[in-house]
Amino acid sequence: MQSTSPELARSALDAAPDAMIIIDASGAVCFANRQLSALFGYAHDEVIGRPVESLLPERFRDRHRAHRQKFSSTVRLRPMGAGLELWGRRRDGSEFPVEISFSPIQDGVCILVAAAIRDVSDRKRVEAELTVARRAAEQARESADRANQGKSRFLATASHDLRQPLQTLSLLNGVLQREALGVDAKEALTQQGQAIGAMSRLLNALLDISKLESGAVKPDPADFEVGALLEELRSEFASVAASKGLAFQVASCAEFARSDRVLVEQILKNLLSNAIKYTRKGSVALRCLRQQPSLVRIEVTDTGVGIAADQLPYIYEEFYQVGVSTNSTRDGYGLGLSIVQRLVALLGLHLEVHSDVGKGSVFALTLPKGRGVAAAIPQSASETVAIKPGGRARVLLVEDDASVRAATCMLLKSEGYHVTPVGSLAEALEHASQPARFDLIVSDYHLRDGETGMQVIVAVRAALGVPVKAVLITGDSSTAMHELPVDAGFRVAIKPMKADELLGILAALLKA
Repeated sequence: MQSTSPELARSALDAAPDAMIIIDASGAVCFANRQLSALFGYAHDEVIGRPVESLLPERFRDRHRAHRQKFSSTVRLRPMGAGLELWGRRRDGSEFPVEISFSPIQDGVCILVAAAIRDVSDRKRVEAELTVARRAAEQARESADRANQGKSRFLATASHDLRQPLQTLSLLNGVLQREALGVDAKEALTQQGQAIGAMSRLLNALLDISKLESGAVKPDPADFEVGALLEELRSEFASVAASKGLAFQVASCAEFARSDRVLVEQILKNLLSNAIKYTRKGSVALRCLRQQPSLVRIEVTDTGVGIAADQLPYIYEEFYQVGVSTNSTRDGYGLGLSIVQRLVALLGLHLEVHSDVGKGSVFALTLPKGRGVAAAIPQSASETVAIKPGGRARVLLVEDDASVRAATCMLLKSEGYHVTPVGSLAEALEHASQPARFDLIVSDYHLRDGETGMQVIVAVRAALGVPVKAVLITGDSSTAMHELPVDAGFRVAIKPMKADELLGILAALLKA
């Protein structure tokens, strides 16, 4: 085979994409291809014979000589990009980042070093830009997290503080309605109660939407018994439907679903409220069925006014109500389905709607099927506190808001309860250490100085040594509900609530 000519070798090196250079044992350049001349700005003849260190910034030259001498004593292949950050220096003095690979060449008794030099300015610039972008993204994410945390804290506070005045009004209204008043005064109180209820519903809806939009609501999926949830909804909505002359049908269900039970309950409550609102006669029904082996379908059906096909795309918009003009009197505010849509998206569920004008509507919620059996509510084997026949139940009322505390105290006393009102955990424990016993603890969830009603209930039960029945009153249900233990002697009441609702909860718990 014919040997390769020097001219062919030179042509091949000149055609290489990287700058190529060959250095002799003294460090002088004995060969340079065209790319090296173009990269460093030297004419070919200017490079030949120059020490290779002249192609480096001065601050690197002494260190490079030591590295070169070490390499000459232990010759090995050095791949491109390995080692420290390197820089080149052009003829005009400008500097640029480079990567260099070394290869030993045997030339008789001498060992030469061939080097490939690559300008990595563009890559370094892109890397720097990406680093800046990553840092900006991290800062934006941290800023968004801080903003969301701030929104969550604000909404938790707003949920508590905005509901407090309404809670006071509602309880005082209940107290006055129990007094022997004239017909006109009774009518005024009834209308006042209706106005308070409307304000409460609007505030609850607006706060729910704000929480969902801010990301403050975090799903907590678990297996739960669908039938138990439907029965709870039957208890809550049966009287509401009956007050309109509607039949309320709830089918039994043996299925288990997996999702956030509290949020699913909120979806169904909104759907049922809407169904009852828009049904003038006939019935509202709630049932579940297994749609597929892995899915459970819960349906809310009604014989109401129905929804025209051209209005279906708009029913989830805020303040939109089917068949209600902007300035007309409203029964509600058109926020229920907007909340439903947000909750369905948050939980990753599927909601279908079928409707015929004049015949009614069907809203169908599809959930993943749960596995296993949901945890049952344990019955405590510990000592329980019995209420003496004919005696008054003794209530420890814990509420840091003086106006709400006073109104609640007035209401409970008007119903024959013996009430001990306190404003903090320390005061509650002080009374729990006295000989008097309590039959019931009623505590607000958010108290001052970061205390919670749950802490009060746990501490007082421990101090008394018995599982005293307890009611936790909260306006921040999404936070509170996920932190609460399963306890047969425990109830949660969502404020603002009517006086009758609170009294009903207390009576039911004491009888349980």
